[in-house]
Amino acid sequence: MADGQLPFTAHLEELRKRLMIAGISWIVAFIACYSVSERLFQFVAGPVRAALPEGSSLVFITATEPFFTYVKVGAVAAVLLALPVILWQLWAFVAPGLYAHEKKLAIPFVFFSCLCFAAGTYFGFVFVFPTIFTFLIKYGTGSGEIAAMLSMGGYLSLSSKLLFAFGMVFELPIVIFFLARMGVVDHLWLAKNRKYALLMAFVVGAVLTPPDIFSQTALALPFIILYEVGIVVARLFGKKKVAEAEEEPPAGG
Repeated sequence: MADGQLPFTAHLEELRKRLMIAGISWIVAFIACYSVSERLFQFVAGPVRAALPEGSSLVFITATEPFFTYVKVGAVAAVLLALPVILWQLWAFVAPGLYAHEKKLAIPFVFFSCLCFAAGTYFGFVFVFPTIFTFLIKYGTGSGEIAAMLSMGGYLSLSSKLLFAFGMVFELPIVIFFLARMGVVDHLWLAKNRKYALLMAFVVGAVLTPPDIFSQTALALPFIILYEVGIVVARLFGKKKVAEAEEEPPAGG
């Protein structure tokens, strides 16, 4: 087109292409992950198995539960394995609308996004899971009249939800970085609205975690800390853009 812009149908075709590549990468990763899904589940179930009373173990309630649990393990692991490709396709879709200097951020975007997500899942799995499940199981069995019989599917649903929650929370500095680069926010605005971020941290923690104060706090505290990191990121990387905007002459001047 004369103005260098693509028609809407071309954007849809580009989106379809990127979704297909992302989908194929996930399918390939799923095939690889499903072949070792039983071992992956044993690894993921480590924290809850350690927290169960002696002689207890995970159970399955329906005959099909083990099969679908292993399928879900493979699907979730495939998302994590294919994440670099998925993020790269996301970047490739939005890149045509960016300036040349912004396109140079492609590799750092993919690298740091994957790193932050991995750091979040590692933090949740290693430091939070053991305490959460120990607390919840001891609370449930504290009377001595109730035995713990956790199902495979129920545990996997809760643990995968928590892992993705921690992974997404750790993406906060990346989100703030791009919002600051686009001029949507700056460090002054973020600092001014710190109290609302504090409230949002505990709301997110209450929605995404089990209904106990430790789980909510375990998710809210990283959110608050990473918000503060985001303020520093916005100050370092958003300042230049703000300064340039202030130096631009007014329209028609």
